[in-house]
Formats: sequence, structure tokens, C-alpha cells
Amino acid sequence: MRKLWLALIAIAVAAAGARAAENGVVTKASTYPVGETFARLERALTAKGMTVFARIDHRAEAERIGLPMRPAQLLIFGNPRGGTPLMVAAPTAALDLPLKALVWEDADGKVWLSYNTMTYLAQRHEIRGKDDLIRNLDGALDSMTAEALK
Repeated sequence: MRKLWLALIAIAVAAAGARAAENGVVTKASTYPVGETFARLERALTAKGMTVFARIDHRAEAERIGLPMRPAQLLIFGNPRGGTPLMVAAPTAALDLPLKALVWEDADGKVWLSYNTMTYLAQRHEIRGKDDLIRNLDGALDSMTAEALK
């Protein structure tokens, strides 16, 4: 049954114009620059009740110490209603929660938005009995990131 769900999620992600690697990372193309994609993502998340805990500009930190790096900004966000039951079920889930989304630019100047699927995190931390919550969170992540990219 689990393999069926993973296959269905992979098909849904592919249909949405994203690519999902076997490691649980979903990557979606953006038509906006990194800063604008990041701002749009933050607005889409907060509009749906997510709390933004931190913003990390990896490029700025690299440049601060004199190292070159393409633009890459990380947003750390979540909602205790979704995350707490997962951490109660598997305390190690707190290693990956709150959630993170990375907006980055590749060597060709193309901008991408990447994040881990909840299905992957549930497998990684062996979370049992939360299938509906995990499925709902995966759907919400897909929807909120799609909103940011349109």
C-alpha cells in the first residue's frame, strides 16, 4: 500500500511540473528571481497560517566571508497543529521540523524551489498511524508552493 501511495504522489508531483527525487526532495521551477520567489513563498505560507521561524540567506553568509555562491535562500516554517502530532509519534522528526524550503539558482541562472515531502520525512522517522495527516500536509505543501510560483 505504501508503494502505491508513493507512486501516486510521484505522479501528482510530475503532473504539477515538478520533479521529485527518490530522496524525497520536490523541486519546482520558478519564473521569478530568487528574492521574488522567496517573498512570494513567504506570503503564500503565512496566508495559510504558517509561522515563519527563520530566513537564511546562504549567499549573503558566503559573501560575508569572501566566498562566491549563487543565490540560495532557506525559509524555515511550520504550524504546531501539523508538526506536533508527528513529533509526538516520532521525536526524531524534530530534526526535520519545522519544515524548510529552499529557493536557489542553478549554474544556468534558472531559479528553483525545493522542499522535502512529508511522506519522505514520515518514512525517515518511521512515523506510524498519521497517514491522513501526512497526506494532507503533502497536499498543503504542494498547494502553497504552487501558489507562490504562479
